[in-house]
Amino acid sequence: MIFIVLPAYNEEQKIGRVIRDLFQHGFKNIIVVDDGSDDNTVSEAVTAGAKVLKHMINRGQGAALQTGNEFVLQNGAEIVVHFDSDGQFNVNDINKGIEKLIEENLDIVFGSRFLDTRSKVPFFKKYFILPFSRIINNFITKLNLSDVHNGFRIMHRRALEKINITQDQMAHNSEIPRLVKENNLKYGELPVEVLYFENGQGVSGGLKILWDLLIAKIN
Repeated sequence: MIFIVLPAYNEEQKIGRVIRDLFQHGFKNIIVVDDGSDDNTVSEAVTAGAKVLKHMINRGQGAALQTGNEFVLQNGAEIVVHFDSDGQFNVNDINKGIEKLIEENLDIVFGSRFLDTRSKVPFFKKYFILPFSRIINNFITKLNLSDVHNGFRIMHRRALEKINITQDQMAHNSEIPRLVKENNLKYGELPVEVLYFENGQGVSGGLKILWDLLIAKIN
């Protein structure tokens, strides 16, 4: 059974469209983890047909993903897809990732913006923030990945049972590969498209990624 887990915080403008797109592509088990939103994210998600789990306060994306992981494990998931709720990802990449997971008998597939040319990554992020983040991340996790802090990933149940996310904020993106390495899980990377919007993450967001990576190392 395949589940899609979407962490969401104040995504009322986009989450309905993302959910409907997932349904149109044949995915039936869509789980939204609302992370303490104070807008209409929950009602939009319910109206679109998703199952919604709720955090009463905003805890962070890592905490939302762990809540989703625990729920799908309890409900018979064999494969779980982590997918953003803001419309940045391409739904067409999901089946490609699932096929890779199954055909190569992998435990986890990580999405990468740098394995093809579809993602138009902003200049400063592409040539300054992400390369430095990748060096730090690979040092921390001992896993050599071409991309870091990419929220697109697909996990088999074997990985779900081994990966317990304790980093509530964005440092979970470093914690997951570290746990993959520690548990000797089989992994691969998949080219994925990431769209960038004018109101998306800017330089400050990129710097926060670096801070989260350093905090993850300290902890």
